[in-house]
Amino acid sequence: MAKEHHYIDFDEYIRQGEPAQREAAYAWSTAIGLQAVDGLTTSEYLNDLARRNIEGELTMDQVDTLLDSYYESKAAREAHDEDKNEADKASRNIKKILSVKTVDFTANGFISLHRRIFEGVFKHAGQLRDYDITKKEWVLEGDTVNYLNWEDLRRALDYDIKQEREFSYKGLAQDDLITHIASFVSGLWQIHAFGEGNTRTTAVFTIQYLRSIGFDVENDLFAKHSWYFRNALVRANYKNAVKGIDYSPIYLERFFRNLLLGEQWDLRNRYLHVHPTEEWSVQPNLAEPAAPTSTPTSTPTSTPTSSHVNRLNPNSKFYTKNENIIQLVRVIGTKELSIKEMMEFKGLKDRKNFLEYHLNPAISEGFVCLLYPETPRHPRQKYLLTTKGLSLSKEMMTQP
Repeated sequence: MAKEHHYIDFDEYIRQGEPAQREAAYAWSTAIGLQAVDGLTTSEYLNDLARRNIEGELTMDQVDTLLDSYYESKAAREAHDEDKNEADKASRNIKKILSVKTVDFTANGFISLHRRIFEGVFKHAGQLRDYDITKKEWVLEGDTVNYLNWEDLRRALDYDIKQEREFSYKGLAQDDLITHIASFVSGLWQIHAFGEGNTRTTAVFTIQYLRSIGFDVENDLFAKHSWYFRNALVRANYKNAVKGIDYSPIYLERFFRNLLLGEQWDLRNRYLHVHPTEEWSVQPNLAEPAAPTSTPTSTPTSTPTSSHVNRLNPNSKFYTKNENIIQLVRVIGTKELSIKEMMEFKGLKDRKNFLEYHLNPAISEGFVCLLYPETPRHPRQKYLLTTKGLSLSKEMMTQP
């Protein structure tokens, strides 16, 4: 397909071009790739203008003039012309924005960014929506995320961006840093401040912000995995207690782990479906051996063996037959531990596996609690034993 051909050209410029060509190719590939979040593709005409701009044949002012003239003078309307017009002009605008290394990190800046991206595309560019919305999602089997009600949009934007602006990353461990960034971006997107173009605006704002605080994000992850990025945002903001589905920020975190830490999680959308097939039920890190898909059959020597649970008094009110809970209580003891620390103590690598079979059951049965229960996504979240968990720990210590 034409779009794939131009992606290959962008890759060549990014790998082998002169510095100015690499920078322009990154901006264009990201701008064009982001259109996929709304099922849009750019025209061959725009792709050719982008190539000529990367090679230095056209300035962005000339690209502006040629693109606007192209649509103004087009006599015969073709199928999908409106979609092409949106994709072309939004891509052109995003390219110009990403070529400038500044960001207005305020609610006004976020709203202004939407206007700048969709100027000449939407009549409501830069305007907060004044109605509530729902969207049927494939990854949710037709269900929708609960987006913020329109009356509170401005207040929520002000609050989220202010909180992030005042947050300090000093001394933050890598895992906590990724968790925090994913949480901020997820919350910003869930506001869904505009009638259309929310994911593209959030992505560009995120790129600008991360660059402004020192991260090198000039790669093609947003370009090639923009649809995954959007679906990861959907999963991070979807909860259905009746169906037993909880918020799942892990997929978004893996996107940012690839972007910021250079990890190699397989970013394909089929992993994000609420009911994936067995083949797509475990998302692999392509840089590591395949992670276990079920509860491990072996345990580290520092944790109790399965025989330990059999020595507990079954009549005790602290008794549990869940071996994973027994191990976790033993690991935590009197400490306060992060998820990463608990997994390291237990010798586990698959976070999803750990949450599903170890931590969540321990919390559900009342043995473990959160240090910040009112803020589950707190960047410094730790886990500790409840009174029940401490009692079980003490009881285990008295066993022979």
